[in-house]
Amino acid sequence: MMLHGHVNTLQLTQLSTETLNQLSPSFSQLPHTEHADGQYRLRRYSVINFSDGIVSAVDDRTFVQSGDINRFQGNVVRSFEPLLSTTLNSAGLNEMCRLFVETNGLPNGQEIEIHQMRISAVFDETAVAPEGVHQDGFDHIALIGIKRHNIVGGEIMLYANNNEAPFFRKVLENGEVTMLADSKLWHNACPIRTVVDGELGYMDLFVLTAKGEKNALHS
Repeated sequence: MMLHGHVNTLQLTQLSTETLNQLSPSFSQLPHTEHADGQYRLRRYSVINFSDGIVSAVDDRTFVQSGDINRFQGNVVRSFEPLLSTTLNSAGLNEMCRLFVETNGLPNGQEIEIHQMRISAVFDETAVAPEGVHQDGFDHIALIGIKRHNIVGGEIMLYANNNEAPFFRKVLENGEVTMLADSKLWHNACPIRTVVDGELGYMDLFVLTAKGEKNALHS
């Protein structure tokens, strides 16, 4: 599905139920980090190469964004534990990467950065995107909802530029995928809060990013 008026910048699609069921349990094993958001944004991070339909891990576990892009943690080199090997080698992750590559018309051997995240609702309102309205400095992004539990909020918001109201706002339900051309759009997310106080609430998602000029969502 493409949104009218943003045909080359935004596409919505869906993971299979099998992939969703396969990937969801590994989120319970995400570690906290020492980073500024590490107590409520639990994360694993891997860089992979997708070649001939096969996922291969690249030995790079550090992630940094410039201060121009990320006002919250810009110019900070962040290290994360990699995705579990069982996740990296799963058919579910393979489907997710294949969908990303095929939708964006990416070449064989494309390098993809994968963030596996759980945002826990630990405050009255917990920031999903503490950096606010932003771009990530890539050409292609996929935001993939895996599971929502005991929360409200967390809607993804998309903007034509960084000083206008969002033209698109949506809760990512389980298995829903939003792909966007990062250099053309800005994005943000609403805070989350628990529905039942005193019980665990969280939002699980994958974020896939890639660089490269050839892109069906860029043409």
